[in-house]
Amino acid sequence: MPAIDPTEYEIAELGPKITDVDDADELHEMLELEEAGEDRAPVKTLIEDRIEKVEAEDDGELDPETVDLTEMTVADIANMVRGVDDADVLRDVLEREREGKERKSAIAQIENRIDSVEGSEEQAGEDVEYVPPEEKYPELDHPTNDKRWVEGTVGAEYRDMWVYCETQAGELVDVSKEMLGKARDLMDQYNADYDAEERVVAVLVGADASDHVEDATAYGADLVVYMEDDRLERFRHTPYTEIVTDMSRAGGELASEGHADVDWKDYHEPRYTIFPATNNGRDLSALVQGALDSGLASDCSGLYIEEAMISNPAKVGNAGDNKEFERVLHMKRPDFSGFEYSTILCIDKPNRDFHPQGASVIPGSFEIPDPDYDREAAVVEYEMDLEEEWFEVEVTEFDRLSGGVDLTGNDVVVAVGRGIGDDPTTGIELALDLVDAFEDADLGLSRGVITSSYAFDSHVEQYVTEARQIGESGQVVEPDIYIAAGISGAIQHKVGCDEADTIIAVNTDPEADIRDFSDYVIEGDLFEVLPRLTEAVEKGELAAAVEASDD
Repeated sequence: MPAIDPTEYEIAELGPKITDVDDADELHEMLELEEAGEDRAPVKTLIEDRIEKVEAEDDGELDPETVDLTEMTVADIANMVRGVDDADVLRDVLEREREGKERKSAIAQIENRIDSVEGSEEQAGEDVEYVPPEEKYPELDHPTNDKRWVEGTVGAEYRDMWVYCETQAGELVDVSKEMLGKARDLMDQYNADYDAEERVVAVLVGADASDHVEDATAYGADLVVYMEDDRLERFRHTPYTEIVTDMSRAGGELASEGHADVDWKDYHEPRYTIFPATNNGRDLSALVQGALDSGLASDCSGLYIEEAMISNPAKVGNAGDNKEFERVLHMKRPDFSGFEYSTILCIDKPNRDFHPQGASVIPGSFEIPDPDYDREAAVVEYEMDLEEEWFEVEVTEFDRLSGGVDLTGNDVVVAVGRGIGDDPTTGIELALDLVDAFEDADLGLSRGVITSSYAFDSHVEQYVTEARQIGESGQVVEPDIYIAAGISGAIQHKVGCDEADTIIAVNTDPEADIRDFSDYVIEGDLFEVLPRLTEAVEKGELAAAVEASDD
């Protein structure tokens, strides 16, 4: 039995894990498990690609001077040239690629490696001159000039992984539990790799923050730092940002008055921080990371820590040089195409430290661990003065919705995407007609509809809300039947519907990615197909309607 059972993972989770498997036999066993289980084509492709790579490595290291580039993927070429330090060999590889398949992306990878190895002719061997921004651009206003820590965090000490734990309605939300479990795994491995003793630090802020200390400990925290005040019952940008920022600086060079010497923290700022990619978490993560003068990788679905070899002169200080950065948090997120993942790194510069390395995590990206209520953690009740001006706006009355749009319990979900673009209002109407034809169904939307500038008539506008979004940043549904009309099938959307028993896709594009994970594909215009499906459901003939036919 292999260590990883692919049937227990979504493809977004499986991708980062499978890269650590170097045993071809184990990979073949994983493939057999998937084929005997859910038999998902994208997952099988992922495993098969890994098998091909591992078996190629077992056959011996590729020789860039003799390898047949036409038999290699762009990713294979990128991995190969990454280890080549001879510019002449790289130029030969470049010439062979141009004479062969002439793939632009492969050529770009080779050219980038050549630049990394030797730098440009003008810059090779020259130090990159550092000029402070206020001197380089004296005509510009520089509001950060008053922040002494902008140039003051060079070679400072950073430790621990901090997890902001969000609560709602008196409960620790699931994504907080996911992040604590992931942080626990990461830091356990980190401590083993670097012979270190760094901690998972849970951060709680709210009117009932102390109520969640036990849960935060049970899900993986070594230290819980909480701030409790009745005025913090509702999330507010300014006080929450000020509190988390102040906690992060306690015990360091920039600690506020009364927090310079604390017995639970003796370093400058956290090494890593992670936040939930919820509405409030997205706001807070950007504000805190900005206040700490670092960066943020938002909406991530994968995290791991390892070294990174960097050749960018802005990062290494000298054109043509390579430098290995240690303890780098690799933050994976869907790229703007929606079909691939990008890995974001937060790398220091010669005259500038960028810490904490920060990310916000999409809910559902990681498994919720089993809580261990026998675990123990240090607990700190944080105290600081909260300025009255932070609470100038007072909420005097509010209503809590008894329920939102919960699509998770429906037998059928009818979802529409950008395919409604020719006539958005009619597209929503046709989808609602199909919803009404089923006994237990509701309407879902792809992110493309939510973020579009479509103009909807008022009678359907109420249905076009973010609450109906399906995907990584929306709801995850598992209905008996999922009908996707006019949806291309980006990775983010796939994660939201892949567990449906039966997926029926309606699309005019014969190459749409959604075909790869659908049980039935109806190639046609949704404006023509949806009315026919509605009629078929009303007659009890849906199964017959989706079977292959000439019309």
